[in-house]
Order: sequence, then C-alpha cells, then structure tokens
Amino acid sequence: MSRIDLDLAHAYRANPTQESDYALLPLKMSFRDGGAYALLGPSGCGKTTMLNIISGLLVPSQGTVTFDGRDMTHATPQERNIAQVFQFPVIYDTMTVAENLAFPLRNRKVPADQIKKRVGEIAEMLDMSGQLNQRAAGLAADAKQKISLGRGLVRSDVSAVLFDEPLTVIDPHLKWQLRRKLKQIHRELKLTLIYVTHDQVEALTFAEEVVVMTRGKAVQVGSAEALFERPAHTFVGHFIGSPGMNFMAAQSHAGSLEVAGAKLRLTRSLPEGALKLGIRPEYVKLAAPHSAGAVPATVSLLQDVGTHQMLSARAGDGVLKVRLHSDVVVPAVGETVWLQVLDTHTCYYQNEELVA
Repeated sequence: MSRIDLDLAHAYRANPTQESDYALLPLKMSFRDGGAYALLGPSGCGKTTMLNIISGLLVPSQGTVTFDGRDMTHATPQERNIAQVFQFPVIYDTMTVAENLAFPLRNRKVPADQIKKRVGEIAEMLDMSGQLNQRAAGLAADAKQKISLGRGLVRSDVSAVLFDEPLTVIDPHLKWQLRRKLKQIHRELKLTLIYVTHDQVEALTFAEEVVVMTRGKAVQVGSAEALFERPAHTFVGHFIGSPGMNFMAAQSHAGSLEVAGAKLRLTRSLPEGALKLGIRPEYVKLAAPHSAGAVPATVSLLQDVGTHQMLSARAGDGVLKVRLHSDVVVPAVGETVWLQVLDTHTCYYQNEELVA
C-alpha cells in the first residue's frame, strides 16, 4: 500500500491554451496509505482520466505522480504494483472461479498453500465459496464482475486497488450488498482503494473521503457530512442530495440581505454585493408570516413520497424545495407560505464558492 500524491494537469490535445482544452485542470491531491476514496462526478468530468493516470495507463501531459515520495510518472502499471477493476468483467471464461481468483497470485509465484488460503478468504468475503469449482463461462454477469472484484483484491501487496464504475453491470438489488462488502473488505484488509462513480449513493456509502469533480476540476474533497452540510462549491450543493441544495440570488449590503424581494437582517458578517444563498430542502422550515429570516413563497407543487412530503414553492424568480415531515399540515397549491431560509445551516456563495 502507498501514499499517492498528484501534482499535475492533463490535456488530450497538444498545446492547451484555455480551460476547455483540459481533461484535468491543474490540481494537487493526496491519497493516504490505506484510505478509501471515491471520485464522484458526471460523465466527462475527468474522474476516469485521473484514475488512469494513477494506474499508469495514461501519462499526464504536465506534472508528476509519486508513490511514497518516489516519482512514478512514467512507470508502468506493473511497476506501480496497481490492481484495477474495470466497468465490465475482465476474467478468463475457460477457468473456474477459484482459478480466476488465484491467477494474479500464481503469476507472482506465491506458494500453493498461501494461494488456497487467500482465494478462500476472498471468495468468502464475496459470498462465492459455493461457486469456486464452477467455470466462469456459465455464470451471470454480476457473478463475473464479483470475480473481477476478487481478482483486484486477492493480492495483499498492491500499492492501491482502483475501481472504475465496477457495479455498472450488477443488478440493482445486489448493488447495496456489494457496496457493504467493499466497505467491510476495506476495514479488514486496510488496502488503499480509489473508486470512480457517478452515483452519489455509491460514493457516500463506500468512501471515507469523496472527491467531487466537475469539468476537469476537483471542487471539494471531504466526508459525506462535509459535502452535505458545507458544500465548498455550488456544484457540490447541487450534485449531492436528492433533491440538491436550494440556491437563491441575494444582495448583501450594510448588515442586511435582500432575497426574493424580502429584506432580511443578518446576524453575521458577509461580503458586500451579489451572493447566492444555499440551503438544503431538509432545513427549510414553514414559518409565521414576516418571521425573521423568512421569505414569502407561493406553493406550486406537492409530492407525497411516503416517508415525507416534498413541497415546491416559487419565491421571487426561483423555486424552493422543502422537505416536510408526513405529519405536518401541508398548505394547498396556490397558497402563500413563509419559508425560513436563514439559520445555522444556511451557506453563502460568491462566484460559486463558499464564503460563509
């Protein structure tokens, strides 16, 4: 296992001159030895490019990759001692499950008794002990991907195990089981794991720290709680959560904040000028008319989702989403309500970045 440090940028075209020319904008990032990380973001944001640079499948056009302080920028995946699990199964159909799992160890001349012990441990972790003697060709796609996961995890001497959206071919009802298994495996084996996904549930349930990416830039690295409570960038607030954070245009001046036509008194210092106010639907509350920190809004939609009610209300030029407990008396569509938008959970952004 290794500490991995990146100080680099990457462009697929020669002589990049503007941000849009880069697949990865200049960044500095560290992955600690034994940590579990997720690279999270929409398609095309640069997360697979970063993973391939870490693995050695791709050399960055600028900068360096170091493992435990050693420059590995031009080293091959074999020299880096990396295991990588891809989006689709990479296994030998003519081999049994046991032979597939043992293959990386046999290549490294590991003694037969150690191979048998290690294959048994990994098969048990993946609930495949009863399938060890089956040929891979006869297995379903999700079982084949479990073999791929096992092949990535079977070696205990790797610098890191990299996963590129490995649960894509897994049936939805099995995904949560495998996410739990991966978390358990990480706790037991203490491997450095880096996991690429566009699914926030996968990222937040698997990783200790999540790297949120957009347009070739890592905009925040943090725990699930930090990403939810204090998004460092408006993209993070929008991308994390279901639905994402509410954002409202605001003007700050002389200790007050103008939001949706209402002038609210501030109890904290904020930069002067144009801002965005951000608050999660979970933290917006129904309030009495003209309450401090509240704005008027017109109810436009009500959705009963079983465990709670989701209310949408138009305030000024924007729409606020409000998550209400199922036992709350819900206002009718078209009714005017007052919504509390200023409290300890409110975030403030200038030029899309968190300022308070």
